[in-house]
Amino acid sequence: MDFSDSSIISLVDKIKVEMFVDMDVYSFVAPSAYDTAWLAMVPDSRSPVQPLFMDCLDWVLNNQREEGFWGDIDGHGMPAIESLTSTLACLIALKKWNVGESAIQKGLDFVRENAEMYIEEIKDCCPRRFAVIFPAMLEQASSLGLDNILPNHVKDTVHVMDIFIEHRRIVEKEELVETYHYPPLLAYLEALPPNKIDKDQIVTHLSSDGSLFQSPSATASAFMITGNKDCLAYLKAIIQRCPNGVPATYPIDEDLIRLCMVNHLQRLGLAEHFTKEIKNMLTSVHRNYSTNHRSTVKDSNLLHLYKDSLAFWLLRMNGYIVSPGSFCWFMQRGDIKDRIENNYYDDDFSSVMLNVYKATDLMFPGEEDQLEEARCFARKLLENVISTTSGNQNHLHKLIGHELKTPWLARLDHLEHKMWITQEHDSTLLWMGKFSFHRLSYDNSERLTQLAVQNYKYRQSIYRKELVELKRWSREWGLSEMGFGREKTTYCYFVVAASTSLPKHSDVRLIAAKIGILITVADDFFDEHASLDELQNLTHAIQRWDGKGLSGHSRTIFEVLDDLVREIAKKYKEQQEGIDVSDSLKNLWYETFLAWLVESQWSKNGHIPSMDEYIETGMISIASHTLLLPASCFLNPSLAYHQLKPLEYENITKLLMLITRLLNDTQSYQKEQKSGKKNFVLLYLKENPEAEIEDAIEYVGEIIEKKKKEFFEYALMDGLSELPKECRHLHLACLKVYQMLFNSSNRYDSNTELIQDIQEAFYQSPDPEIGVSSSKSSSIKSTKKPVSLPQHLSFKKQNNQTTSYYHSSFDYRGSNNIAVKWASWPKWRVDGYNKSMFVTPKFSPCFI
Repeated sequence: MDFSDSSIISLVDKIKVEMFVDMDVYSFVAPSAYDTAWLAMVPDSRSPVQPLFMDCLDWVLNNQREEGFWGDIDGHGMPAIESLTSTLACLIALKKWNVGESAIQKGLDFVRENAEMYIEEIKDCCPRRFAVIFPAMLEQASSLGLDNILPNHVKDTVHVMDIFIEHRRIVEKEELVETYHYPPLLAYLEALPPNKIDKDQIVTHLSSDGSLFQSPSATASAFMITGNKDCLAYLKAIIQRCPNGVPATYPIDEDLIRLCMVNHLQRLGLAEHFTKEIKNMLTSVHRNYSTNHRSTVKDSNLLHLYKDSLAFWLLRMNGYIVSPGSFCWFMQRGDIKDRIENNYYDDDFSSVMLNVYKATDLMFPGEEDQLEEARCFARKLLENVISTTSGNQNHLHKLIGHELKTPWLARLDHLEHKMWITQEHDSTLLWMGKFSFHRLSYDNSERLTQLAVQNYKYRQSIYRKELVELKRWSREWGLSEMGFGREKTTYCYFVVAASTSLPKHSDVRLIAAKIGILITVADDFFDEHASLDELQNLTHAIQRWDGKGLSGHSRTIFEVLDDLVREIAKKYKEQQEGIDVSDSLKNLWYETFLAWLVESQWSKNGHIPSMDEYIETGMISIASHTLLLPASCFLNPSLAYHQLKPLEYENITKLLMLITRLLNDTQSYQKEQKSGKKNFVLLYLKENPEAEIEDAIEYVGEIIEKKKKEFFEYALMDGLSELPKECRHLHLACLKVYQMLFNSSNRYDSNTELIQDIQEAFYQSPDPEIGVSSSKSSSIKSTKKPVSLPQHLSFKKQNNQTTSYYHSSFDYRGSNNIAVKWASWPKWRVDGYNKSMFVTPKFSPCFI
C-alpha cells in the first residue's frame, strides 16, 4: 500500500499536537513498573494495612499486559528482559495488599512460562542488576506465600543456579558503598537482605533531594526502613510530577531526553517533518550547555560523558558551536579512564564508548589533539568488546560492529533509517544498558514508528516511479545500450535517492541521476572506446556547443548533454525569475570534458604528469562538482547561478572535488595501472621509488582525512561559505556517496555489490519486525480496563504523615531471614573500580 503525502502530513500534525505542543519531556519516557510497584508497597502510617500511595497501586492493577507481565515491551513488540523483575515486584505489591488475585495468577503464569527463555538469553552475560534483584524478588515473593514461582526444571538449571550464586557473591563480598563497583550495592537497597542493611549508611548517602541515588525503588525502601522525612518528601514529589507511573530515575535529565528524542527522530528518518521542534530542543540544550556546562564538568561521571558526547554529535551536526572539550574532558580524568578500561565489556561502558567514538567522526581542523586521542581510546575498547563477544552478540554489540565496520560517512541515510525502523536493534530504548531501562513510552513509540513506516513507504513509492522514468529516459536516448562501458542507470539513481532525505525534491534527484548516467557513459567513452581524434572533436564541439560533424556515440553523447542542459536551464529560469544559466552549465561541462581529454592524451601519449599537475586535472575529471552543482540549483534556498562558474567555486566544492578524486584513486589504482591511466597512488610511487604500495595508500589516506576535517567545518558551520545550508548538506550527501562507493573497494564498478542495498532501499518493506514466541503475543496493549479496588482498600486519602515504618517484604531488624540454598561458587573474574566515581544507578546512558 502506498501512502499519500496528505496522510503523512495529517499524522505529523497529530503527533506534533500530542507530543510537542506544551511539551512535557517526562511524557516521552515509559513508566517503570518496577519502581511504581515499590512505591505501591509503602504503607500508610495511619493505617498500615493500606498503601500510602494508592495511585501507584491503582497503576499496578491497571497496567498488567494481556500476556500477564508488567513492564516494557521492546522494539519487537515483546516483553523486555526487565519484565521478569518488574512482574515479580508487581506481584509482591498486589500480594502485600491482598488485591488483584486474578492478576497475580496471570503474572505467575507468565513468569513460569517465560523465565527459562529469558534466563537462557543472558546465560553468558548476566547483568549485575539482574543478579542482584531477581533472586531477591523471588525470595520476597516466597515470603508472602507466592511459592514455586519457578518450576523445578527451571529452578534446577545451571543458569538459574549461577544467577543465585552471583547474587550471593555480590551481597556477601561487596560493601554497601565502595569505590570498586558501579552502581553501589546500596542503590539496590530494596533487594538486600536484613543483615546488609545499615540505617546510618542509608541516611548518610541520601542526596539533598531526599533520594537514595535518585532511585524511586531504593528510596521507597529507605523510607520504609528509616522513616526519613526527606525520603518521604522525595517520594511525594515523584507522585506529584509523575502521577501515571513513576520513572526508573527521578529527576530525569530533561536535556538528555531532548537529545535522545532528536536522535530518535533523526534515525527514523523523520527529521524533515519536525525541523522546528528539533531546533527548539537543540537550542534549549545548547543554551543550557553554554550556561551550566563549565561548572559541572569537574563533577562529571559516566552519565555526563554519554550525554556530552551525544550533545556534541547532535549540536555540531546541526550547526551549533560546540567545543571538543565538552566531552573529551574524560581523557584528563585518570579515575574515569581507569574505570572504563576495567569495565569496557559492560554494556553501560561500551555504549558510552560507542557514543564517544561516533562523536569523534565530526572533527574540525586543529582539534586533532583532543579528538584523535579520544577516538583511538574508544575504538580500542570497542574492538575488544567485539572480539570477546563474537559468539553471543546482543543488539548493542551488533551496533558496535556496524559502526566499526562501516564508517558513518560511508552509510547512506535511507538505508540507515530502514535499519532502525525495522528494529534490527531495539528502537524503543532511549538509552540502553544493563537493565537501566528508560524506554520511549509505548504510545509515543507506536505513533513515531507508524509515521516512520508510512514515510519510508511513501519515499519508496516515489523512488520506484522516478526510477522507472529514469530508465525510460536512458533507454530512449540509447544510453543503456551503448555497447561499451558500464550501464549504471539504477546505480546512479540509487546513490542519489538513498543519500538524501528530499522526498519533495524530485528535480534534484532526477537531474543528479541523469548527470551521473551521462558522466559514466562519457567517462567510459574517453577511457575505453574512442580514438584521440574522436575525443578531441567531441570536446571541441562542446566548447563551441555545436554538434555538427559528430557521428555515432559522440553525437549521441552531445545530443543527450544538449537536451539535459536545456532542461535544467528551462526549469531554473522558470523558478528564478528569468535567470538563464545555460552558459554557466555549458562552461561547467566543457571544463569536465577538457579534463577527460587531457587525461586521455596523457595515457595515449605516455606523458607522466607530476602529482600536482595530475591532481589539478583529476579534481575536475572526477566530476563530482559537475553532478552536484546543477542539482543544487533546485534546492530551497538554491545555489546562486554565479556559483556554477569555475572561478567562483566555493572552498567546500573544491574540497569535495579533491577528496572524491583521492577516494576513487585509492580503490582503482590496480585497474588503472593495467589500462595505462594515471592515478595519484601510482604517481606517488613514481616520485617515491623507495615506497611500497601500502606507503602510497597511507599517504593518500592522510591527505583525505586532513581534507575531510576542513570539509566538515565548511559543511556544518555557518559563516564559512556563501552557500545556503541546504547546498552545503547536499555536498555532504555527495561525499557520503563517494565514501560508500570507494570505502574498501570499488563498488561502483561491481555489477553485484549494490544489488542487495537497492532491493532494501526501493522494494523491501520497512515494516517493523515482530518477534514470534509461543508464550508471548505479538500484539501488546499498554493498559487494560480499569480495575476497582476491593472494599477494604477503598478509603479516602489521608495526609501522608507517618510515625512508624517497616520494610515492605522483610523486617529490617532481621526477624525474617531471606535464606537461599547456595551452590558452590565458581570463581568469576569481576573487574571494578579502584577510585570513587558517583554515577546515578539504573540510568544507563545508551541511546544509540
